[in-house]
Amino acid sequence: MPAGNKLKITFPSDTEILFTREFDAPPHLVYEASTRPEHVRRWWNCMEGFQMPVCEIDLRVGGKWRYVLLDPKGAEIGFHGEYREIVPNARLVNTEVFDPFPDNETVVTYVFEGRGDRTLFTALQKCPSKEGRDAIVASGMETGAAMAYDRLENVARELAARAA
Repeated sequence: MPAGNKLKITFPSDTEILFTREFDAPPHLVYEASTRPEHVRRWWNCMEGFQMPVCEIDLRVGGKWRYVLLDPKGAEIGFHGEYREIVPNARLVNTEVFDPFPDNETVVTYVFEGRGDRTLFTALQKCPSKEGRDAIVASGMETGAAMAYDRLENVARELAARAA
């Protein structure tokens, strides 16, 4: 893990992207910040000038999720998916579709592993093809993901401070 607990992105195969980051908060709070709309709105919408008018989470196997961002000019950027597996505070598996590319549905497995009062977080995104993976990488997702996960840590730390 790089110094400063920043996001590390690797490519385990031609169709996978692995995000790894340690958070300064316990797994149950990183999980909570990742699954409750009032918290997700605070970190997932990480771009300056963007708004997040839609943040819907039906957290159950078979339940759907949908996030919509508005860029500063009012253009919609939508994402959606379905939950396939839920182990509270430990693991989530869901599909993810970026609305303009409905044929590039990915499956993302999130793991929240306790390390004392910290969390080792991994997100493995499996794409349907190498071209699909490469399109995600070319979108600039590395910068956005790093910013979002920095904000996620801030939200989880605030939840820890409230619980103390």
